[in-house]
Amino acid sequence: MHGTKDDESILRSVLDRWKAAVDAHEPQRVASYFTEDAIFQGLHPYSVGRRGITEYYDSQPLGMTAAYRILETRRLAEDLVLGYLSVDFSFTDRPALAVHLAVLVRRMEDGWYISHYQVSRLG
Repeated sequence: MHGTKDDESILRSVLDRWKAAVDAHEPQRVASYFTEDAIFQGLHPYSVGRRGITEYYDSQPLGMTAAYRILETRRLAEDLVLGYLSVDFSFTDRPALAVHLAVLVRRMEDGWYISHYQVSRLG
């Protein structure tokens, strides 16, 4: 993996909170880890902002969980870190879904937030 341990630590600080909220099926909490104007592309049409993110995660089935692994990091600017990840979304009633996820996290006044989220389905 290219990047620094600091960059990976920054990503984990945001993504661990994201994962906990996804696993707990708390859509508003998930959305709170994104910037107000975040561009979000899950497996449905994209949205901009926390409302669309909340609606997306609210539509996900109960029991869905996420397991991620950071593959690459890049520091694009002092306040921007790019992460490229492998994510397995597991469900209670069907096989897991493996995707790649690119995130851009931005430092704001009170911490780091996801400002861009782009999923790509594998296979």
